[in-house]
Amino acid sequence: MTPAVLTRCAHGVCTITLSRPHRLNAINHELLDGLSAALAEADADPETRVVVLHGAGRAFCAGDDLKEFGGQSATAAAARQHIERIQDITRALVCGDKVVVGAVHGWAVGGGLEWTINCDLTIMADDARCFFPEIPLGLFVTGGVTAILPRLAGLQRAKAAILLGERFDAHGALALGIAWKVVPGAALMAEAEAVAARIAALPARAVGDLKRIMNRAATLDFDAVLALETDATVRGFIDPAVAPRVAAFGTPPKVG
Repeated sequence: MTPAVLTRCAHGVCTITLSRPHRLNAINHELLDGLSAALAEADADPETRVVVLHGAGRAFCAGDDLKEFGGQSATAAAARQHIERIQDITRALVCGDKVVVGAVHGWAVGGGLEWTINCDLTIMADDARCFFPEIPLGLFVTGGVTAILPRLAGLQRAKAAILLGERFDAHGALALGIAWKVVPGAALMAEAEAVAARIAALPARAVGDLKRIMNRAATLDFDAVLALETDATVRGFIDPAVAPRVAAFGTPPKVG
């Protein structure tokens, strides 16, 4: 069976690829396990200076795999375990020592959009499409976005993006501060790799200190925020009114 996450490291850059293209790289246990292990290995590797995170196929990540929602929401304990594993990915992305460059194309939805926001520098292809489906479904956002997105977009625009669940493209993400740069799709990986190579050539200690200090300054109560998000998301997962909405939601349509 093909691994759900692939890793390739060279010249100080570790490229981590979400690899469930048949499900638009939707989040399941295998993907969470693979991504957690890949991020931990990259963070511990002294030869790795930068991580590039992207998705195989025609999407970055379409959020939770809705085919597995029944199992994920079977009990409060199962829901909490699943959500805490997602939040652990956020901790690795935001609190790890290595700069993470997001190379995002196609759909970045729900948890996938939240991981996009967790990256230090996000480069989006011009075919990227994003939205937060959680609140309209009766769920809640994760990824620390209740703390991070208001700092990027401003409080009202962050609330509107999360509350209304409206879809926006790469240039909308740029306007919200979610994307750092937008490039043609064919140039996405070359641009991400070029930026990563520039960062990898910088003094590692200073780069790690900058990431840690700036992220901590921006999210002083980050663990408390993640805990509150987790509690709210668990309440959504076990709400009996949510399952019919999730079943009706389906998979995001093909980009373009």
